[in-house]
Amino acid sequence: MSADERAFTFDCRGMRLPAILHPGAAGATRGVLVVVGGPQYRVGSHRQFVLLARTLAAAGIPVLRFDYRGMGDAEGEARDFTGIDADIEAAISAFIEQVGGLREVVIWGLCDAASAALFYAWRDPRVAGLVLLNPWVRTEAGEAKAYLTHYYRQRLFSPELWRKVWRCEFDWRGSLVAFAGMVRRALTRPAAPAASALAGDADAGLPLPERMAAGWRRFGGPVLLILSGDDLTAAEFRDVTATHVAWHGLLEQPRVGRREFAEANHTFSRRLWRDQVAHWTLEWLRSW
Repeated sequence: MSADERAFTFDCRGMRLPAILHPGAAGATRGVLVVVGGPQYRVGSHRQFVLLARTLAAAGIPVLRFDYRGMGDAEGEARDFTGIDADIEAAISAFIEQVGGLREVVIWGLCDAASAALFYAWRDPRVAGLVLLNPWVRTEAGEAKAYLTHYYRQRLFSPELWRKVWRCEFDWRGSLVAFAGMVRRALTRPAAPAASALAGDADAGLPLPERMAAGWRRFGGPVLLILSGDDLTAAEFRDVTATHVAWHGLLEQPRVGRREFAEANHTFSRRLWRDQVAHWTLEWLRSW
């Protein structure tokens, strides 16, 4: 840990959550809250969250990393991204308390943390912007369509596949069964939401792509969307947003910035990819 970084804990509904504060410049009014995607904790895959936070803090932007309940070193039962609104709210309050003069927060999230950010952001006026990387819009049909459109297409042009066919090592029966299963899943319609799910949050019972679109539409601030090229989660997001009526026009809004990294995988595992994400984030934060 660098000398100016501070570890502390804060309360979320009676449970203690650990956090690391990267202070940034004195007098900063905007900070970045890194929300983790599961199963993950505040360091990030390949230390991405640590390195991102240090880059932004060196440029004067305060950053807070934390573990939500049941994740990493935090107290509480394990939970998924659909149940962390209270954790994000508590983290923002702790962030503002720790950094005097902080008035607004940008939420930065990868995968299902990006989804959680969309669920939460429009409810809290302290959230000024969102950085969303490879958002999770997973449905059974959407995953199957992504495999059919991207994975199987790539396989057809794989030299290794045709070497197996030539050597009579290819499992035709197993592959056809798997392919047929993917087709069935791709044609499956989402189940109707349960009445109990609709009892509280009006969006909670919606299929995930529709719930995320509703959050995107309701949040009025700027959004930076970063997508990897070598990632089925990103591919599914592209497919959903291009074809689902709920997403019509949302990515074309003037407030949306979009960056594509064709070579990068889901977690931006190479240094070059992580550095580029940090650069894009900093550049975007300075643009408004």
